[in-house]
Amino acid sequence: MITTGTARSGRPSSGTAILGTGSCLPSHVVNNTEVGAGAGVTDSWIRGKTGIRNRRRAKPDEATSDLAVVAGRAALEAAGVRASELALVIVATSTPDYPQPPTACVVADGLGATAGTAAFDVNAVCSGFLFALNTAEQMLKGADSRYALVIGADIYSRILNPEDRRTAVLFGDGAGAVVIGPARQGRGLVAGRLASFAADRDLIEVAGGGSRFPATAETLAAGLQYFTMNGRGVRDFVNTNVVPAISAFVTDAGHRVEDLAHFVPHQANGRMLDDMSAALGVPDGRTRVSYEEFGNTGAASVPVTLDLAARSGELADGDLVLLAAFGGGMAMGLSLLTWQGPQHGRAH
Repeated sequence: MITTGTARSGRPSSGTAILGTGSCLPSHVVNNTEVGAGAGVTDSWIRGKTGIRNRRRAKPDEATSDLAVVAGRAALEAAGVRASELALVIVATSTPDYPQPPTACVVADGLGATAGTAAFDVNAVCSGFLFALNTAEQMLKGADSRYALVIGADIYSRILNPEDRRTAVLFGDGAGAVVIGPARQGRGLVAGRLASFAADRDLIEVAGGGSRFPATAETLAAGLQYFTMNGRGVRDFVNTNVVPAISAFVTDAGHRVEDLAHFVPHQANGRMLDDMSAALGVPDGRTRVSYEEFGNTGAASVPVTLDLAARSGELADGDLVLLAAFGGGMAMGLSLLTWQGPQHGRAH
């Protein structure tokens, strides 16, 4: 159970809803044979360990903001909302365009948001989108505009050691976005929970490039610019902390896991998701996945998976949906919502 470092919120079901979704997945496909060659593993090894078959890679001249703009524009179009109507643009990423300015400012400008729109980044690694979504929902209560654009976007291919089989085979590049705004009665975000487990922060890290170890010839030679992960430690963290926290969260919100029409988890690893869904008791066929074709897209994985489900027609008006993510920090974000399907005219 979570006892400290937790923010909880219960919300009336007629507050804020997801009005539209969007995603951007680069066109370049990297299969297991290609990525496995550098890491010294085979296609069958990767599929057996992770369930991943392919992942996408950004072009050399593409940055995180480029993917985020495309995803954000698609979400705005789906919602029937103009960029000039946004109170907030929040980009969740741990692979920003630059140390500064915020990638969200690049995105807001690219989308044509007004000068009054607040734009900022959130870094909670793979949990970032859920941290941003819960933050945006709370901030809209005091905003002049009723709308916010929340984007998860990462280009992990830039920070992976291609020889490290623990990480190189897992990650893909991508961006996913949602527009949130006024909910119809009985629809929208029901509850959210954020938590950090800071004592476990060394399970996932990029040690170099910050103020602790600024980029130098020595840090580059030591490989400190690369993403590293203790895979066994992360699995233990999920089993010990995330699974029971999800169960408690759903119960506290007045529901049962069996009530879920859709479980949209962070796409960390297919085998891990199978184990998590089974441990939670998620009914067969209700866990939404994208990892087989797109791998782990970091902060983008939940909104990308949600967008794919929405655009395929899997999400029906009134469905109970659980979004769940975990990642470096260690951190965990959860959101429970009653899906709001589109109506004629504006999607909301």
